[in-house]
Amino acid sequence: MEELTKTEERIMQVLWKLQNAFVKDIIDELDEEPKPPYNTISSIVRLLEKKGYVSYKAYGKTYQYFPAISKEDYTKTTFSKMFSGYFDNSPTSLLSFMVKEEKLSEKDIEELKALINKNL
Repeated sequence: MEELTKTEERIMQVLWKLQNAFVKDIIDELDEEPKPPYNTISSIVRLLEKKGYVSYKAYGKTYQYFPAISKEDYTKTTFSKMFSGYFDNSPTSLLSFMVKEEKLSEKDIEELKALINKNL
């Protein structure tokens, strides 16, 4: 699975949320101002289609786009790459980073402990 740019990932987040969308719908859903040009978003969606992330239904010259890969599958793949690349596949390294850098609250830590104990 080819990696996505930040912009492509942002468009995918919109498509996962909407499930089916025309380019105009995607633009409307983006919370940036000014809104990006139609042609820019259309080009990004076509790139996503070439990468296999998006499919479409044609209605004449208009296309309705939908995700070809689930958000869950993308999350698993992306997390696996990050986990192996940055944490050497070590859950201890990951949790250590989260505790030190993310400033987990006591509640977060207790929830993590409960989750670990539940799955033992």
